[in-house]
This record gives sequence, C-alpha cells and structure tokens, in this order.
Amino acid sequence: MLERIGARRVLLIAALGVAVLVGAVAAVNLAPNTVYYLTPSEVYARTVQMGQTVRIGGLVEIGSLHSPPVGRSGFTNEYEFVITDGNAKVRVRTNGAIPGLLREGAGAIVEGSFAADATFIATQVIAKHDEVYTAPKAGATPAHRTGP
Repeated sequence: MLERIGARRVLLIAALGVAVLVGAVAAVNLAPNTVYYLTPSEVYARTVQMGQTVRIGGLVEIGSLHSPPVGRSGFTNEYEFVITDGNAKVRVRTNGAIPGLLREGAGAIVEGSFAADATFIATQVIAKHDEVYTAPKAGATPAHRTGP
C-alpha cells in the first residue's frame, strides 16, 4: 500500500513538472508574436529611432483627419491625421485605404515608422471601437457613415 501511494505521488509530481515545462515552452515561443502598442507619450519617452517599426495607439484628434489636395490623376488615397493620448501628439501619414470606422475622436492603432521630419508613416491603420454596440434602427445610417 505504501508503495502504491509513493508511485502516485511520483506520477503526480512528474505530471505537474511536464505541465510547467509545456507552459514555459509555450510562453517563450509565443512571446515574439505578441503585439503591443505604445502611446504617443511612451514614444517620446523611449525616443523611438527613425525607421524602427512600432505600433502607436491613441485617439484621432478632432479636426485632424484630412486628405491632402488631389493630384493630377484626380484621385488620392493619402491621408493625414494626429494620434494623441491627451499629453503628446504624433502626426501620421498613410497611403492607402483607411478603415471605415476611422474617425475623429475614436481610437486607432497605427503601425509603421518615423520619417526624418518626425512624421509617422503608417503602413497599417487599425480603427478601434468601443465595446458598446447598438444596432441602428431599420433604414437608418450608422453615425460614422455618411452615405448608404
């Protein structure tokens, strides 16, 4: 009987050891794939280098979202806006389609790098939304949309 209890204890300790080992290996292998973003204040505090790829998150400043004047082709897909955390601001420029939920006063995350003139050149723009969802009334246009 004593041998049976000892064997169970050894088996339990071995199973716990394997579980800890598997958890540690998973954590080490997943760590490089985790994605974080910095606030504008953190960007300036850490002095992010020009050309270094980072993600910045914050609110799109009211009155800052615009598209530069249209070029000769009559079409532009370049946008500029300012991301702020209330303390610091980062001017962002992106070339490409922007998410439909991106609007002034709303949260956004941008990925890219800083240019020599301290403008953040975004290669990816992600619009954040709040957790509160209210369905629009039948036939109504959602507040962030201006057309059908």
